[in-house]
Amino acid sequence: MRVVSGTARGCKLQPVPGMNTRPTTDRVKENVFNLIQDHVRGARVLDLFAGTGQLGIEALSRGAERCDFVEHDKTAYNIVYKNTQSARVADRAALHRAEAEEFVSRAGRRQYDLIFLDPPYGGVILENALLQIETFDILSTDGIIICESAVGDRFAHGFEVVRERRYGATMITVLRRQNGGTDERHENCDLPGQL
Repeated sequence: MRVVSGTARGCKLQPVPGMNTRPTTDRVKENVFNLIQDHVRGARVLDLFAGTGQLGIEALSRGAERCDFVEHDKTAYNIVYKNTQSARVADRAALHRAEAEEFVSRAGRRQYDLIFLDPPYGGVILENALLQIETFDILSTDGIIICESAVGDRFAHGFEVVRERRYGATMITVLRRQNGGTDERHENCDLPGQL
């Protein structure tokens, strides 16, 4: 695992020991960030199931304003801390050791421009997270959500699907508010061949 682009480009990131965490492959990560590049600079980011922290770190490396990393597992939380330090983005990173639902429910008036959801596969956890995000209204008006799931996973949500792309057994789904965002950044999401 490494940072693909930006100020921390090439920085190697530590994995979480064991098999409980499934890092996003560099190929998938690079394609995701090619698609959402117009949303990253200056963005307020939430990496809700942080794992190693690589998605939030990649966003910070590419110019995001700040990122909240949420991870309940102590070992993974410590890895996120080490990775933000080694990538030299810790000054714009806030780490939270909490369950995803707990964090979202107490997020208050926080609004995020970019939310990464890469929970354990199965669909239920992802569906619950999307319901929480919608209920507590933490996605900014022009914000987008990037979901990583297994190809066979099904999850209900109240958001508009901007794009879906399959990579082997992995599905990437980009969501935004219903009838939201007619600005140029969203139109760029629909350009063919970007993901």
